[in-house]
Amino acid sequence: MENSPPKSLKENICIKAAELGFEAVGFAKAEHLSSEKERLNNWLNQGFQAGMGYMEKHFEMRLNPTLLVEEAKTVISLLYSYNQGEEQATDAPRVARYAWFRDYHKELKQRMKVLMEFISLELGTPVNGRYFTDSAPVLERAWAVRSGLGWIGKNSLLIHPKLGSFTLLAELILDLELEPDQPFGPGLCGACTRCIDSCPTSAIVAAGVVNSNLCISYLTIEHKGEFTQEQHTMVDGHAFGCDICQEVCPWNKKPLRVLSGKADLNRGLLSLTPAQWQSIDPEQFEKIFFGSAVKRAGYSGIIRNLNQQKQ
Repeated sequence: MENSPPKSLKENICIKAAELGFEAVGFAKAEHLSSEKERLNNWLNQGFQAGMGYMEKHFEMRLNPTLLVEEAKTVISLLYSYNQGEEQATDAPRVARYAWFRDYHKELKQRMKVLMEFISLELGTPVNGRYFTDSAPVLERAWAVRSGLGWIGKNSLLIHPKLGSFTLLAELILDLELEPDQPFGPGLCGACTRCIDSCPTSAIVAAGVVNSNLCISYLTIEHKGEFTQEQHTMVDGHAFGCDICQEVCPWNKKPLRVLSGKADLNRGLLSLTPAQWQSIDPEQFEKIFFGSAVKRAGYSGIIRNLNQQKQ
């Protein structure tokens, strides 16, 4: 873009994003994430990506947004909270909170599409860019920090000072120059190590570093094939994902509210009793988890995860 947009455009983007359900918006200059290169390299070299081979691909693309959008100038980061007051049935196999709703990929992409269309209307000309949510080689948490939306906690997740860490991240990468926000300063975890101490598999091997080979979320969602006996033991009580390191975090002490105007809660999932989980068949699985992120693990994956309780 040859001409800088009016200053009011940034404010209007924030207002529209809020209307679309995003709780926080931040802006960063689209530039090479040179400070992240060594950290990412070290994580990969230690094999902490486990079976997620896709993390080894497109290394430079993860660090350079101009490889995703030609002449990219701005990265807009958005947070979408899923923290609320509902709970699963007592003693039921645990499902990560983000999967209590319809699949967030479709939900957020539709909202970002509307936001991009809004920006083009405000400019009076189509804006060139792309939008993402956990669907491309984008270091989402790094961009959120650079956009002033929070810091990386010791559990490696983004923590927003008001929203906590129960948030979904999304990005717009545009060739539109907008004034960047100040990056978030030093993290606010202090001496707290509750997430590290509470992880039942010791997957958090250092502050901000997770070994996926030991992570319950990885094992129950991404891991392919059967479990070893040790993995069966690690997965104990989890059907899909794990929120333990977030549930103990002081920044997540209180649910924000019962979410209104958000993706519908899957109440069929929340009401499943332990006995119903153990007797679920393919037809019931398809009905209960239609449009759910739980489908990522598939019926066979969920049965594998549940079988650990029978060992």
